Amino acid sequence: MLALIKNTLKGLGTWILFFVLIFFFSNCRETHNKNEGVVKKETVLEEKEAVEQKEKDIKERPSLEAYADTTFIRLADFSEDFSYDLRYATKNNFLKAKVYPCAECYTRVKTARALIKANEEFKKYGFKIKFFDCYRPNAVQYKMWELVPNPQYVANPVKGSIHNKGGAVDISLVTLSGQEVDMGTDFDFFGKRAYHDNVDLPKEILENRKLLKDIMEKNGFWSIRTEWWHYNLQGSSNEPVANFIWPCKDDSGNQKP
Repeated sequence: MLALIKNTLKGLGTWILFFVLIFFFSNCRETHNKNEGVVKKETVLEEKEAVEQKEKDIKERPSLEAYADTTFIRLADFSEDFSYDLRYATKNNFLKAKVYPCAECYTRVKTARALIKANEEFKKYGFKIKFFDCYRPNAVQYKMWELVPNPQYVANPVKGSIHNKGGAVDISLVTLSGQEVDMGTDFDFFGKRAYHDNVDLPKEILENRKLLKDIMEKNGFWSIRTEWWHYNLQGSSNEPVANFIWPCKDDSGNQKP
């Protein structure tokens, strides 16, 4: 009889343990689902807020239509769809010297309009413009001339370059996620491999350069034979040489004195 009671209790204990485990895992699953639901809800809300903030920023962004064609503007204030690697604000350039006070891309308004329009076309192909150089103050042109007084590489500052007039840009392409597009050479590579008429290059590189050139020319720019990255806006050579120096900001976003 005792053995029967023991076996009965043992079997009953097993069933109790079984139901306890089922209850425990059911609660765990329910809690997990609830937590997962909260996380998903928070993620959706964050994404919605980000979209709303971006739409608000776009609405509050100043319009180029409010400015005269020849006004100098900071390109990033009018579009966030560009990428930047402004080499002359670093020592990573053929001069091996930093000649800009800080990294900013300014152009005249008419140049900015053409660039934004061209960039919209590049985006249809999954790319966007990356800038190496934009407007260049004439005082910086003098610095560059002192370092490399060779008109083959640096325009004589007395006459000035179209960079000094706010109508020239040095650019490449990156994917929309920021991946580099192979153009065959780095920026400011002075050699035949950088020439537009050099067809002794892999097909992918030639296609990349052609896309860049075709869309830029379609939107009012012209290139020079020896530099795949350099583009001038039509008519910009008629503008006066400028020496406007852009303001620099500290890490807190405040303008430096």
